[in-house]
Formats: sequence, C-alpha cells, structure tokens
Amino acid sequence: QHKDAYQVILDGVKGGAKEKRLAAQFIPKFFKHFPELADSAINAQLDLCEDEDVSIRRQAIKELPQFATGDNLPRVADILTQLLQSDDSAEFNLVNNALLSIFKMDAKGTLGGLFSQILQGEDIVRERAIKFLSTKLKTLPEEVLTKEVEEFILAESKKVLEDVTGEEFVLFMKILSGLKSLQTVSGRQQLVELVAEQADLEQTFNPSDPDCVDRLLQCTRQAVPLFSKNVHSTKFVTYFCEHVLPNLSSLTTPVEGLDIQLEVLKLLAEMSSFCGDMEKLESNLKKLFDKLLEYMPLPPEEAENGENAGSEEPKLQFSYVECLLYSFHQLGRKLPDFLTAKLNAEKLKDFKIRLQYFARGLQVYIRQLRLALQGKTGEALKTEENKIKVVALKITNNINVLIKDLFHIPPSYKSTVTLSWKPVQKADASQKRTSEDTTSSSPPKKASAGPKRDARQIYNPPSGKYSSNLGSFSYEQRGGFRGGRGRGWGGRGNRSRGRIY
Repeated sequence: QHKDAYQVILDGVKGGAKEKRLAAQFIPKFFKHFPELADSAINAQLDLCEDEDVSIRRQAIKELPQFATGDNLPRVADILTQLLQSDDSAEFNLVNNALLSIFKMDAKGTLGGLFSQILQGEDIVRERAIKFLSTKLKTLPEEVLTKEVEEFILAESKKVLEDVTGEEFVLFMKILSGLKSLQTVSGRQQLVELVAEQADLEQTFNPSDPDCVDRLLQCTRQAVPLFSKNVHSTKFVTYFCEHVLPNLSSLTTPVEGLDIQLEVLKLLAEMSSFCGDMEKLESNLKKLFDKLLEYMPLPPEEAENGENAGSEEPKLQFSYVECLLYSFHQLGRKLPDFLTAKLNAEKLKDFKIRLQYFARGLQVYIRQLRLALQGKTGEALKTEENKIKVVALKITNNINVLIKDLFHIPPSYKSTVTLSWKPVQKADASQKRTSEDTTSSSPPKKASAGPKRDARQIYNPPSGKYSSNLGSFSYEQRGGFRGGRGRGWGGRGNRSRGRIY
C-alpha cells in the first residue's frame, strides 16, 4: 500500500544532494517490503554508488549488504566485487567490509559473484578480487568456510588457472594451500598435480626462452613446500634430470642478477629428498653424476720438479657442488650399487681422485673459515661478511659429510645433512613436513614470515689457494610471467566491458 511512497524515495536518486543522502538510507531500509520493486531499488542504489559526491557513494556502499537477500545475493556480490576498483581508501575499506559481511550470510553466493568477475571482469577488478580472496579467506571462521564451500573454491579456481599470469598463479596457490580440506595428503597431492599442469611438464623444455625457464622455476617453487614423504616429487625431479640438467649452462632468465644455474640446482636438491620410485632411475642418476663431475675438477698435473706444470688451481664451486652432491646422494640411495656396479672401474677411480682433490681443498677452506669465525658471537656474527662465512661453513661441512659417505667401500648413503640455506630442523621424528617456509618457494611478500634471504648468496670462497671472488645475487622472484595471461601465461586480451551490473 505504500508502493507509491517507496517509488518517490527511489526517484530521490535523481534529486539534489540532500534527497540522494536520504534515498541512500531509506531505499535499503524498506527494500524487503517491496519485492516487486527489487530491481528498480537495486539499480537506484547502484546509481548512488557511482555518484560524484564521495560521501553519498560511501553511504550507498555501506548499505549494499541489506540488498543481499535470497536470489539477489550473488548480484550484490558481483556489484561489490566491481566496486573493489575504487581508489578512495575509505570507500575501498567499506567495499571489503560489505563483502565480508555478505560472505557470512552465504559464502557460496558471494564467491559466485567474486569468481564471475575474476573470470570475466576488467583487469583491475580481477586483480583486486584475487587479492581479496588471498588476504581475506583465511580470516573467515570454519563455520563459513565449510567443506562444500572449499570444494567450490577449488572448482572455480581450476577454471581461473586455465588462463593466468605467473603472479596470479602464485596467489591462487596461496589461496588453495590455505584451505583446510587441502591440508591432507590427498589434498596436497591434488595441489602438486595442479602445479605440474601449470608447469606443463609434458612440453619440450626450451632453455633459451626466459619465460619458459621462469615459468618452470615459479611453478617448482610453489610445489616444493607441498612435497613430503607421502607426496612425492618424482615427476618434477625426473623432468629436471632429463630436460633441465643437460641444458644447465644455456639457461636464460628474465630476472636480473639471478644465478639461474644455482637456483635450479637448489630446487633440485630440495626436491630430491622426496622423490619416489623413478622409472629411468639409472639414466637420470647418470645425468646427475655427469653434471657433478663438471664441477669436481681433477687435480692439476704436477711437473717433474713438483711444481704445478700448467694452469692455476681450478676454482671450486662449493655452492653448486653442495646441491649436486646432495641430489646425487639422495637418489643414489635408491640404487646403492650405481658407483660400483654401473660405472666401470676406470670411471670410479677417476671419481675418487676428483673427490679426494675436492676434499683437500675443502679441509683448507674449512680451517680458514673456522679461524675467521673463532670467538665471534652475537652482533659480530650479524655483519654481512660473517653471515656469508657462516653459510660458507655450512656448505663446506655438508660437502665434507657427503664426500666421506661416498669414500666408504662400498659407498654409503646413510648420512643426513640440512641444506645450507634451510633452517636447521629439530631432531623430531614425528615432525611434519619441514619445508613449509623454505625460502626458495616463498612468493614475494611484503612481510615475509620465512627465513631472510641473506642466506641465499652464491658462495665462492673469498681468497686463497682453492678459491675465487665472492659473488652474491638477489633472490627476489619476479611477480609474473612477462606478457600477461594465456597458455604461455601470456595475454588475456582486452576484457574491458564497462559497468556490467
């Protein structure tokens, strides 16, 4: 009976500032009493959400959740998602709060609105909707994020992942790995399969294409924290051994200052401890062994008078050798007779000579480092130079332990070491997966919870008989894959549609 009066309120949106302010309050207040005018009411409120007067816009946005009843909720969610593009911080916060409040009314309906904009909206809306999900989902209580809601998030995310940039992929992995239902072994397995799909491990690897290399590395970084004794890294380790190692020296990267070869070897080392049964184990171990030999020089030949005949001492690449030796040691456990039965005696003898020469250089260097760090504690150890020396000592000690194992007759694979860039783990057998915060897999975060990146320097010993200059690289990974979206994480094309409420 008051329909005409309500219509007058709706018409208020065409009036002056006072009428609009009143309309912004009264349209939502009486909305539920006039279902037949629902469309007109929502459209009138939307006009106010786009008003030139910021105070009217804020008032209108603040009241939007009152329209989120029944079938209207997904539409309101869709509208609020589009309003995330606001550059006014107070308005942006109101939109966030409004979205969170309708989330608590109907999570699935709200997600429907968010995902429809992620899939079809303009780039700025898509970007902010993904960011909203990656920051706000984890704040919602369990009664809102039910198993059914999480399944919906996974299903919708899979649609989005068919066409993403590298940066978006990292955010979606953050969203999905935070879901409770994916914390199980089968959940982690699902996530690893999603990453493998993104990494496109079926394709031919092109080492000279920086985007192809970058894509593989970003995907692998996302996979590393998911691996455990129950969730195997076999597919990735196989791909690295078969396609990446043989091309190690020709890898290119779009990331300035990144030692791409060391980066690849570190990822391989981290994955090698969770590798399951491998089909071509012997041939992949051989590839790993051959690559290790490249970094394990033979001693320089001595002239008759005992002096070095020719060139200077070979440089010992400790950082590379730690990774390769560790990976070889991990995979070698699965084929313990590789060195004795699969290599001919000449090859084994050659390897032992290289090991012995490397071990000698190592001992000299470990002594130098211990001497340099002797008696230093607290603040003194925090200087850049000493931090690097501490990491160097970890690297050289690790190599020492692994070489001793391989010198056993027959070679042994029993020792365990913690890779130099990883935090030392407590000796607790029941401890869950320890790679949750590994530096090599963290996406770029403003406030990183993982260990600091200062331990990620390439390590060449500073000076002395067995060394060369110290170099360091910055380990920040790039946000996305160059180009935008597409199957090559390339362009999604121009999606601009204007207002599509």
